[in-house]
Amino acid sequence: MAKKIIDDEFISKLEMISLDISKPMQGYFGGSHRVKSYGNTVEFADFREYVLGDDLRKIDWNLYSRFEKHYVKLFVDERQMHVQIFIDGSASMLGSNKQKAYCALKMAAGIAFLAVRSMDKVSFRLLQGDTCPDLCGTVNGTDAFNRAVLSLENIKFQGETDFNAAVMNCENVGYNDGLTIIISDFLTKSDWKAAVEYLLYRKRQVLLIQVLSPEELDPTYNGRIFLKDSEAEEITDLRNMKMRITPAAFKAYRQALDEYIDDMKDFCAKRAVDYVLADSSEPVEITLLNKLTEIGIIK
Repeated sequence: MAKKIIDDEFISKLEMISLDISKPMQGYFGGSHRVKSYGNTVEFADFREYVLGDDLRKIDWNLYSRFEKHYVKLFVDERQMHVQIFIDGSASMLGSNKQKAYCALKMAAGIAFLAVRSMDKVSFRLLQGDTCPDLCGTVNGTDAFNRAVLSLENIKFQGETDFNAAVMNCENVGYNDGLTIIISDFLTKSDWKAAVEYLLYRKRQVLLIQVLSPEELDPTYNGRIFLKDSEAEEITDLRNMKMRITPAAFKAYRQALDEYIDDMKDFCAKRAVDYVLADSSEPVEITLLNKLTEIGIIK
């Protein structure tokens, strides 16, 4: 896109919030997320009775003097999570003025900033065709984040995306170690549900962010028009069509869109997958600060 997606003002707004990955995961040592196990931080968590092989330095001698039994101290374990951001690179993400793609990239950068600030590692993947290339390697720290943002600004949105094939072809999806976010309009005939099921099988926490343009949410076309599918390469493609826009056509479209969104919400709710609908014309910080806070991803 070659367009700057973040600035100092945007970053300053993000500094007031943080990611909240709540599900128990394995992760890696060095982060700031609590997990349901015990580790080596300085924050006390609990006691348990000493067993052969325990570190003698963790025995609480005050408890021994009271109960004449050996108890060891247990401490909170904080681990580094892998936040994996999948960006739909299909042509439909461009929309009529590229605002949808810009919104998706800015949202991806914003979430990545929050993850890096929480000492988590981040990776960006581009879903395009049946491939899922790693855009900039593992992002750890501010310098790596700034380099990654430059890579995002140069993404070319083109062609179609086969969600299931692309995710299945991902070299390192991870296992029980963090959050996977898919940012897309999800206006596809490919099996995105199977892709989500695979991520859940890998015990990833999953968040779907559906980005739609104002024209998609509430179209204002009138009269006879020619609709060209953004993913169609030839004018003769059967997905392109001439049609006359009538009140009945508007009603049918609105009903079909509502049913599709309701189906996404229902699918996600049944699988404990988080879902957010974003209007590409709204400031990205509104989605991050309000909608992601509502579902508990951000606090």
